[in-house]
Amino acid sequence: MLGLVVAALVAVPAAAQDGEWEIDPFARIEVGAVSSESSDREDELIIVGDGGYLRGQAGVELIGDAVTFRLEADRIQVERFGNATGRERYDRDRFTAAVETELGEEWEVRLQGRVYDDLVTVESPDTDEVQAAVRIEYEPVRAHRVRAEVTWRERTYADNDGPGGTASEGEGLRVDLDYRHRIARYHYVGLDLRAEEIESDNPRRGYERQSARLSYTRPIADDLRVRPAVEVRKTQFSGRMTPDDIPRDDTQIVPELEFLWWPGNWRMEAEAKYIFSDSNDPVRDRKGYRVSVSVGYVF
Repeated sequence: MLGLVVAALVAVPAAAQDGEWEIDPFARIEVGAVSSESSDREDELIIVGDGGYLRGQAGVELIGDAVTFRLEADRIQVERFGNATGRERYDRDRFTAAVETELGEEWEVRLQGRVYDDLVTVESPDTDEVQAAVRIEYEPVRAHRVRAEVTWRERTYADNDGPGGTASEGEGLRVDLDYRHRIARYHYVGLDLRAEEIESDNPRRGYERQSARLSYTRPIADDLRVRPAVEVRKTQFSGRMTPDDIPRDDTQIVPELEFLWWPGNWRMEAEAKYIFSDSNDPVRDRKGYRVSVSVGYVF
């Protein structure tokens, strides 16, 4: 992997000298609504999580013969209604800088840096994050594509639980391995595997998670696709104790169905999920649904 990354960095200045560059600005605006409800096993505690959001994205790509640079800014504003737990409203900002380079006809390397402000994460509803990632893609033929990505993340939380009353911090790796089998145009089978962890001096922030997702995308018409999927997630919180004084351990099974209608520059999407949560903490042993719809336009 290190050899491929070095080769990518060497290829960038070479391509900048030898090739011609194309500038491709882009933008997107999107509005969406979410309705969700979850309950414990006895239906005694019911939480409603309805809300809406507005998202704006803008950026530019600098495209060469074998190298592409990308700069992007993305902002989302979320309003939550009903008796949803956590924050009622938040604004999340994200800034991305990336470079992709081709290494022959079959390999591609992507180096990416990202900064998040006000991110909702597994362990905290208010997180700032800086991350650096390396992704390697191998596509020997159009029918088969494999991607492997390693991401290092450093997080700062909006609390006073760090040394001397400062904000607590966390850091850790995330590893992704994705395989996509292309059956035909817009017709895919995908398998996504992920392992991640965050270590923190604040015992409530550290966790480990492993997940697997299987999806199937099928075109119904030229601009309409359907995507059923199922995901399994297992999360262990070493510093969060259950009433029996053992570390909390959650397992979620999430079947979902998504429709994507993309006529022209419009992006209209609808998604329905049902979340089965099995936990050794009775408060987290829950089940419930989540339905979302969005309308976007790309420029």
